[in-house]
Amino acid sequence: MKEFTYVKAPDMAAALTALRRPGAQLVAGGTELLNWLKDGIEAPDHLVDITGLPLTAVDVGPHGRLRVGALARMSDLAAHPEVARERPVLAQSLLLAASPQLRNMATIGGNLQQRTRCPYFRADTPLPCNKRTPGAGCAALQADDTAQHAIFGWTQECAATHPSDLAVALAALDATILISGPGGERRVPADAFHLTPEEAEPRRHTVLAPDELITGVEVPARPSARLSHYLKVRQRASYEFAVVSAAVALELTAGDTIGSVRIALGGVAHRPWRLTAAEEALRGTELADTDALRAAVAISFADARPLPGNGYKVELAQRAAVRALRAAARPEAPDVHRAGANGGPR
Repeated sequence: MKEFTYVKAPDMAAALTALRRPGAQLVAGGTELLNWLKDGIEAPDHLVDITGLPLTAVDVGPHGRLRVGALARMSDLAAHPEVARERPVLAQSLLLAASPQLRNMATIGGNLQQRTRCPYFRADTPLPCNKRTPGAGCAALQADDTAQHAIFGWTQECAATHPSDLAVALAALDATILISGPGGERRVPADAFHLTPEEAEPRRHTVLAPDELITGVEVPARPSARLSHYLKVRQRASYEFAVVSAAVALELTAGDTIGSVRIALGGVAHRPWRLTAAEEALRGTELADTDALRAAVAISFADARPLPGNGYKVELAQRAAVRALRAAARPEAPDVHRAGANGGPR
């Protein structure tokens, strides 16, 4: 492993100053960065430890707005009683992520900055991957090994998906990512924080500049947040990334009629994928009308571009969205389902 220097930043100003050094990299919980170092994905010259910064609070404001510090642990946010009661999709997405040991270490900011779990990107022996070596090609596309890859937003340079469960829930909740840098603070919608290969060259994972860091997340207080749900389909029930996931935040009018809804999918693109066309079409639809729900959700898949090995995701994602819609109206335990051994629905 390459040698590097280490400094623990005493405050935000010191962290931002240290981050401006060429080859600097932040470390907090370390659950992702240590993997990057071992896999050769990153080889920083300087590690900047930010665990001493005052960014661990989980605060609920007077009007119900939730503010979460970037250094809050995943387990702490999941266990917060008001989060579980008022924004169940958020707590569910965290409880279905990783393992209890990792959730006790991993931070909210770090979770959002995860890198793809594409096996070609994570390979011990480097394989063709434009995310690691620009111009190397995409081994997944060359081998037609695309069962776990994107159906939206991919290009011939990269078809990887983003693994964060939390990011999908935040997109459904209309959350905002708070970012600090030399120019001060800026605010980015959660569903625009990550970048697809269509939006930027493959090595760009997020909108973060090299000299910026996440300081927190804000989630507005809305009636739809209480009727929310996270459904995760994965190949095994323990410590596995989503084949497909769906986060829903729902507001009902009379009876079980949908008034407004936000739907975000995971496992289908390199960012949480909003079903905006479906959201509009679902207004006024009865939750009991399965055919109408499926027809409305299908509208957002007109632009899906499944690869040779992952066409099953189109059907699976639509079914997940419909199931999550109904589950949001009837709050229950976290929803996890297994996919078949080949990645298809079981």
